[in-house]
Amino acid sequence: MAHSYHQVYLQCVFAVKYREALLTRDIRPTVLGVIGNLINETGCKTFIVNGVEDHIHCFVGLKPAVSISELMKVVKGKSSKYINDHKLTRKKFEWQIGYGVFSYSQSSFDNVYNYVKNQETHHAKKVFLKEYLELLKEFQVEYDSQYIFEELI
Repeated sequence: MAHSYHQVYLQCVFAVKYREALLTRDIRPTVLGVIGNLINETGCKTFIVNGVEDHIHCFVGLKPAVSISELMKVVKGKSSKYINDHKLTRKKFEWQIGYGVFSYSQSSFDNVYNYVKNQETHHAKKVFLKEYLELLKEFQVEYDSQYIFEELI
């Protein structure tokens, strides 16, 4: 076949190490822009990137030649390097190990886009851990609770 056609919509969710509130309002637009550009540089398509102080949601169109693990490695690795090189946080910045990835159909596009767009409003009512566990349950993802995003104790 001369051409390959695809439509793979993913929502990727990842957190700041120990879910610390390091992504302040003043740096968040820069960080979100960097992440969006990194996604596009892989050949994937950024629909929207948004988040709050302790975590990020990315709604992307995955290019089939790019693995999810490679996409997350690039996004998390290069964005943390950018944050540290530009001293955007008060201390060394790291993303927590791991991430969640959830797939969607075309019919869900608007709902997912708006969900990611309205993260601040959403998290005024619901904490991240509860949201994340609900996503895992909704998508019937089996998980080991010891590997759910850690908090600093």
